[in-house]
Amino acid sequence: MRLLSTASLRALCLASAFSAALVSAFAQQSLPVAQLSSVDHFDLGENPLTIRQPAQANRPFSVTGQRGAIIGQQDGTFELWLLPTKILHNARLTAQLDGYGAVIDMNQQASTIEVHPDHTTITLAHAAITIKEHLFIPRSATTGVASAMVLLEIHSVRPAQITLSFEPSLERQWPAPNFGRPGAGWVPMGNGGAFQLESDNPNFYGMVAMPGSTPGLVRPFQEAPKSESLSFHIAFDPAKDSGRYFPLLAAVTDASAVPVENGKAKMRSAIADASANVEKLYRSTADFYAHFFDTRLVVETPDARFNDAMRWAEVSIEQSKVATSSGSGLAGGWFISGDSARPGFGWFFGRDTLFTLYAVNSYGDFALSRESMDFLLAHQREDGKMMHEYSQTADLLDWKSLPYLYAAADSTPLFVMQMADYVRASGDTAYLKQHWDNVKRAYAFTRAHTTRGVYDNTQGTGWVEEWVPKAPFQEVYLAALDQQSSAAMAELSTRMGETDLATQAKDTAVTIEKQLAEFHNDGGFYNFSRNQDGSFDTQPTVFPSVAWWDGGLKLPQADAQLSRWAGHKFSTDWGMRSMETGAATYDPISYHHGSVWPLYTGWTAMAQYRNSKPLAAYADLEQNIALTWLQDPGAITEVLSGEFYQPLGRSSSHQLWSSAMTLTPAVRGLFGVEIDVPRHLLHLSPQLPADWHEAKLHHIAFGEAMLDITMHRRGEHLDLEVVSDKSTVLCIQTEAVLDTKRECKSATTTRHHVTLKLPAFEVALAPQIAVPGETTQQWKVTQEERTERGLKLTLEGPSGSTQLLHLRRNGNASRVPMLKGAQMVGDNLLVMAPVTTAGEYAQQEVELKW
Repeated sequence: MRLLSTASLRALCLASAFSAALVSAFAQQSLPVAQLSSVDHFDLGENPLTIRQPAQANRPFSVTGQRGAIIGQQDGTFELWLLPTKILHNARLTAQLDGYGAVIDMNQQASTIEVHPDHTTITLAHAAITIKEHLFIPRSATTGVASAMVLLEIHSVRPAQITLSFEPSLERQWPAPNFGRPGAGWVPMGNGGAFQLESDNPNFYGMVAMPGSTPGLVRPFQEAPKSESLSFHIAFDPAKDSGRYFPLLAAVTDASAVPVENGKAKMRSAIADASANVEKLYRSTADFYAHFFDTRLVVETPDARFNDAMRWAEVSIEQSKVATSSGSGLAGGWFISGDSARPGFGWFFGRDTLFTLYAVNSYGDFALSRESMDFLLAHQREDGKMMHEYSQTADLLDWKSLPYLYAAADSTPLFVMQMADYVRASGDTAYLKQHWDNVKRAYAFTRAHTTRGVYDNTQGTGWVEEWVPKAPFQEVYLAALDQQSSAAMAELSTRMGETDLATQAKDTAVTIEKQLAEFHNDGGFYNFSRNQDGSFDTQPTVFPSVAWWDGGLKLPQADAQLSRWAGHKFSTDWGMRSMETGAATYDPISYHHGSVWPLYTGWTAMAQYRNSKPLAAYADLEQNIALTWLQDPGAITEVLSGEFYQPLGRSSSHQLWSSAMTLTPAVRGLFGVEIDVPRHLLHLSPQLPADWHEAKLHHIAFGEAMLDITMHRRGEHLDLEVVSDKSTVLCIQTEAVLDTKRECKSATTTRHHVTLKLPAFEVALAPQIAVPGETTQQWKVTQEERTERGLKLTLEGPSGSTQLLHLRRNGNASRVPMLKGAQMVGDNLLVMAPVTTAGEYAQQEVELKW
């Protein structure tokens, strides 16, 4: 352990020359000695939204919130953050039972993990002793005091000594300056005590406490310097301690704040107060999540996992919200920091937030949307450029002098797009008026940095931070955002009554759309980027798919591209590769050249839905949904291998926009729900899977009203029933694209009904389950052609394999379609892939006529 500061060492030496019984000089202050005691058992919430599964020692977990984070492995080891400071890491547990001559490594006994919205429980189960770690983030905690908490619940067949060991960190999130490994002294506090952690900065110190504990050895000053773990020992007596909670409590100072008189004694008092109010602190979180879905989207479909994944995505986004001195924002992602000072991404990102807010608007948390945009706007540059990256400790530095704040170019057009989406979804034109100057400056920035009239990469990266063979000059990704941003600006300017600006922006959108057509190549694909000399980087990538994000842009001659995205060279069984296998620079573990991002899978799902390719789209959506249970239960990881179903080792396991990419394609694609509140328009164009008879959406926000939408199959029809909780002027539009020029002249009512005609037959792929560690083996639907009396599909599957398609008859059940390329097996179609070279995919066409 690093030496204490000189003053502290002298105080410790005067107090004692011996060892673990040291009472540090930290306790010698004038305030009364604070007391700790273990906590009576209380019931933790039983939320119906719960994931229970075997603990996988090599898989991560995350428990995060506005002021704290507990991140670790499912073996029960963890690190604890009082944001933005890591107070400790590598926490682990051992047990030694009386009369049992072995020390039990409890982390090797990890049995189950239960993830609830308000807490996570990891059970460490031995034949003679069980320890449950209950981890939660108190919503009512004071900043820097018990804002992340662990409760140990112990059950044993005989008395035992439990040891919780950890490495002290006292480390602020990178890149804020830190002060080395902290020193520690023991402070008795009634029935228990605390380690007071000291740094070389006298204003930066912390405390880690546990009632009912005694300290492990604290290395005396007289010994040579050496880094050693700290440990709490709990003498557990099952006769009196069973069922009680032993809380791990922590506190830390803000090193940049004015020092507090008697600060250490007051910190002990604050810790003792938290110890006396553990249940109250927990209830603040439990009550919040008990009512979380009272006003947020809840989906009911025949697929229970689908329903749960939608709700977990909303919770995961909420748990990415972090409070700072400059407002609350959405952190990009979470993962174990280990010996570093960054918990995964852990920072705030412009584009991550702005893509995610499409999901937030979809489930109706407009307060979160405003708060998140306010955070970004607080860091908008005077010339209009929007921020890219902002550390949780950026306020402690000259952040603008570092290369992060405005490193990327895409947040700026995305902000204009998001403002338009927010106003449509919420009807909050007052927010637009309040920030109209910000919007105009952002749009002006994009117009000031163009080549051939299109925003280019000269003002920062578009999507990729690195690229082979060279950095791109004008990415198709950035050009597609620029077109949608210009269209959004035309819409917003019209709302604001600035007709000249609206006309200019509309003309610009048309110009960019024509320029985008030039990216199309002879292979039927849209090129990755255009070079400064007008030539193109023709590598086949996923990035053109963002062109369909907002719904107003549709790239021409894109069918071949959509088919290739749906095929096995792009689509794995767990998501979408960034680059096609076989491309010159393809690498399945490269960050940008072939790995799988759930973000990309969400983009292509939206593109397929907007092009009426529901089978390919739903396959993408299902892949993202399955990731909810893969790694960090309830959250979705950042990036996976393009070859094997396995996240990359450094992937942030709780990634903000990955969760968003289940919600947005589901709500706006599968259910076809898009809203324009100022025009009183509700767009409903569902593309339900053929094996779903009904779907219900609760709490769709529509201005001041809440809508419940029921989609119910009835023979050859799909009935769409909309019920609002108050009388509302609302017109339902069912065309494929939302017509933002249409005027609604409906009467005020609480009930609205539309019936859609269904085709005589529909098909759905039988469930296909991806196996972690395996390569791509599932069947793909690469082309879908529908006519009034027919359906033609192109599928591809591994050589010689078979696949079932569920056949749905709408209406006259006695009819049998004329069939080519498959055979009827009951109510299913059996399709076989032609036999080719072993392991290769082969195509098979299937045609139905009626």
